[in-house]
Amino acid sequence: MEKKKVLIVGGGFGGLFTALDLARDTEVTLISDTDHFCFRPLLYEYLSGEVEAWHIAPDYKELFGDEINFVRDAVETIDFEKREVKVSSRNETLDYDALVLAVGGVTNFWNIKGAEEFALPFRTIADADKLRGQMVKALDKISPTLAPQEAREKLTFAVVGGGASGVELATKMSDLLTDAFQRRGLKGEPHVLLLEMSDRIVPGMGEDIREYVNKVLLEKHIDVNLQTKVLEVKPHGIVYEYNGEQTEIETVTTVWTAGVKVNSLIEKLDLPKDKNDLLLVEPTLQVKDFENVFALGDIAKVQEVAPVLVGTAQLAFQESDLLANNIRAFLSGKNLKAKQFEEMGEAVSLGTSDGAVLVGGNVLGGVLARDARFALYTSRLPTWHHRLKVGASWFFGGTTPKPLQPLGIS
Repeated sequence: MEKKKVLIVGGGFGGLFTALDLARDTEVTLISDTDHFCFRPLLYEYLSGEVEAWHIAPDYKELFGDEINFVRDAVETIDFEKREVKVSSRNETLDYDALVLAVGGVTNFWNIKGAEEFALPFRTIADADKLRGQMVKALDKISPTLAPQEAREKLTFAVVGGGASGVELATKMSDLLTDAFQRRGLKGEPHVLLLEMSDRIVPGMGEDIREYVNKVLLEKHIDVNLQTKVLEVKPHGIVYEYNGEQTEIETVTTVWTAGVKVNSLIEKLDLPKDKNDLLLVEPTLQVKDFENVFALGDIAKVQEVAPVLVGTAQLAFQESDLLANNIRAFLSGKNLKAKQFEEMGEAVSLGTSDGAVLVGGNVLGGVLARDARFALYTSRLPTWHHRLKVGASWFFGGTTPKPLQPLGIS
């Protein structure tokens, strides 16, 4: 019998793992506007050189082989009645029996003045490359004769958003810059500024792990500012407010990790949504009133999901398993199921030689936690052959950070 057609729009965690699961018994086509997957939980380690691009951003064609049709393109329109998708570079449409919307979110700059124009998001390999380049260029301008206070002022970086992403990024940056100061014989220390609107750091995590994170931030001399609102981002500066008082500070760059919003494609689609433009989905992950359209990840509003899971890769990872099974059930006329999504554990990177993981209700920190986090994420890479290659690379080659060398020195 001819295989049913499943069309997946978006190749993040949810889209990719759903595609891999369904490939054996349906004709799967995945559409993405990039040619590679990005394992974002380890993007901070890519910035620091602890992992390489191919470890965390394998090409889709390498992962899929001949089992899945891959289309690198942008979706223009979707006709839900005809079950057809139009992409930018093709005259003919792509048809489907079941459609999966998994485009993920995009950086939310919250309409703050200058943020979208001047702040650097941190979601892709290109973002990490750009940030590392800016760090190196800024260091190259600092003379060893410069006074400590001047060196600190000229090496100020702001990270907006004190969730896990902001903390992981700030600690990596701090360790890299501090190491560079020592290697280059510079006086003083860099200045990494972490700005968070709420009254606590990593607000989505438990108190035990937050206590350890706060200790590490203090040890690394990261300048943490809570209950702080960003008012404006400038080309080389940031304006923020705390307790009614405004402060403007010069920065090398401002990196933005303060949340995501719905992809513009989802905004255009005439589908049921909530006030934040999230797609309303049933517990089966079917879009409300559209039985052959499914959605998951950052764009889907799933009822009764714990707040700690919302917007995380581990939620999309769990949803993909349910989704693949429900699509099989839908295509074969069987009953679809729901699932209770659970928190799979907390793990956070805290620089180049530290981390924190929650194991059995207890927090493990330090180098062991860093290594445990690597082991955990190795097991969640997309395919067994990619896991094997990456695991072997880390075992034999190690995961030592790469210093911020002066330009022209490899």
